[in-house]
Amino acid sequence: MNAQVEQLIAKLQALPPERRAEVEDFVDFLAAKARKQAAFDRLLSIADQLAAAGVEPMTEEEINAEIKAARAERRARAARADRP
Repeated sequence: MNAQVEQLIAKLQALPPERRAEVEDFVDFLAAKARKQAAFDRLLSIADQLAAAGVEPMTEEEINAEIKAARAERRARAARADRP
């Protein structure tokens, strides 16, 4: 393990549990932000190919419907996973 990681671990260990939870939430936020950026970058990387193939762009309403459906599915999966 490198020194920077060891220093970070030592700082985390010195924090009270509620502050460590805040740090964990922030790390989760940063990871989610990175995943969203990566997904956006992947989408942009194929935009020219989609246009060349004649694929019509989605309307804002279609995009919102897709997002709503994906979120509903994610919530349903989480609810199923929480069941005993």
